[in-house]
Amino acid sequence: MKSLSDFLKHVQVDVEASLNEYLPSDTSDVLAQAMRYACLGGGKRIRAALVLGTARLSEQTISQDAVKRAQAAIEMIHAYSLVHDDLPCMDDDDLRRGKPTVHKAFNESIALLVGDGLQAKAFEVLSAADVDAQILIKVLNALSMAAFKMVQGQMIDLSSVGLKLSQAQLAHMHSLKTGAMIESSVMMGAYLAGLDKSACERLLTFAQSIGLAFQVIDDILDATVSTEDLGKTANKDATHDKPTYVSIMGLSAAKDLAEKLYAQAIEALAVFDEKADILRGLADLIVKRTN
Repeated sequence: MKSLSDFLKHVQVDVEASLNEYLPSDTSDVLAQAMRYACLGGGKRIRAALVLGTARLSEQTISQDAVKRAQAAIEMIHAYSLVHDDLPCMDDDDLRRGKPTVHKAFNESIALLVGDGLQAKAFEVLSAADVDAQILIKVLNALSMAAFKMVQGQMIDLSSVGLKLSQAQLAHMHSLKTGAMIESSVMMGAYLAGLDKSACERLLTFAQSIGLAFQVIDDILDATVSTEDLGKTANKDATHDKPTYVSIMGLSAAKDLAEKLYAQAIEALAVFDEKADILRGLADLIVKRTN
């Protein structure tokens, strides 16, 4: 097995190449320019890494074309969500991945269309995957459900400004807004790998745990890391009076929760052999990341 660092570099290079291939390439077209600006040249590609890491649990030969397309599709949906999330009518942010957000680099109308275009392009790319139709339906369903849940979570987020949510309410919001896309990444990989029901249930538990841990760590970083190190505007949630795990629980308790969720994720992988070491490493990365 490659080291996690080598694995992630491999994913980042391959996904960048796939996105470059699948995205509109006419650079004289401003929409194509903006879509490429939103997707290329940055990002950890954690979701794409989860797709591949889970697919590698398979004992059988799987469609590399389908995995490649699933990775590109999840990253397109993720990029679209960030473009829309940064708009003035949403979180109103000027910085993403260390560079101006799409609506700042172009304008708000273009940013809106970029998000719409990326969502449509993601399903176009994935629907052409070279894989059995029944498997493809399950993969498409996993991505489409996650995309809708993400919208539901964003709606709850916008409606919660200035409110005091309970920890359970906050967890529900983030299971939709952030966690669903993490779950989709893992489950798409599981379906492409042809894993059985028991394995899929274990992997769903893993994904739900790291999905929530991802958001807890996001809240911690938002409150503790500078804008320069974070690559996006720091302390944004407090500025917008949004409920977070830090504001509800306090910093120390939020860190404890992240560790608890990490432990749950690792326990869910106990039935898998060393093929799951990449997933274990990704869980570790999510909890210990610094930006």
